[in-house]
Amino acid sequence: MYTADGKSDKNQLLAQHAPLVKKLAHQMKARLPPSVEVDDLIQAGMIGLLDAVNRYEETLGAQFETYAVQRIRGAMLDELRNADWLPRSMRQSMRKIELAITTLQQRLGRPPIESEVARELKLSLIEYQELLASGGGHQLVYYEDFHEGGDGEHFLDRYTGNEGGDPLQSLLDNGFRAAVIEAIEALPQRDKIMMGLYYEQEMNLKEIGTVLGVSESRVCQLHSQAVARLRATLREKTWIGVA
Repeated sequence: MYTADGKSDKNQLLAQHAPLVKKLAHQMKARLPPSVEVDDLIQAGMIGLLDAVNRYEETLGAQFETYAVQRIRGAMLDELRNADWLPRSMRQSMRKIELAITTLQQRLGRPPIESEVARELKLSLIEYQELLASGGGHQLVYYEDFHEGGDGEHFLDRYTGNEGGDPLQSLLDNGFRAAVIEAIEALPQRDKIMMGLYYEQEMNLKEIGTVLGVSESRVCQLHSQAVARLRATLREKTWIGVA
């Protein structure tokens, strides 16, 4: 791993960690829409790995792989942001679903079923389910959720006080994690099971479909709807923005 002058062998580091790039790319791809090509993620990840190799200093006191994972994932996320992998029109459609769910939850005092959400949106059940399927890859939180409030104060400024710390970790420490857990507990039982299999057991959609006795495409719909339910609940509690 070292050259004759005692420095890290960059070519050896690249070759040794190339499989790590593929592993991280496939893990990320499993949670993204079909339109995202895994080869694009791998290419971006290799750029991140090369950047890690060039920047890494053993005096940092961190294992190279730990450092490399951060750079690889960051490069992949940059690629996704640049490609706008979830079109703005789809984000707008998912927000309409979230608002419909919020309206119905307030009106009914319980989580609405699919047919009720479809009626609220003036869609047939099939049209609503197709909309859910096309929203595969919908996220719990987007950057634009952290918009500036009416008082001119940014969301992150309200919930993070340590400028030198990690904003996401500070956000979690200030109650966001607890709010998400509470929102998950409020999900219908099937949605809770599905989310547990997906995020805790790390099963893919096909495996979850086998457990639940439904198709892979149906699991995709259920996942999109569960995320919409979570966002609707967190929106009510002002943990995410309304932009």
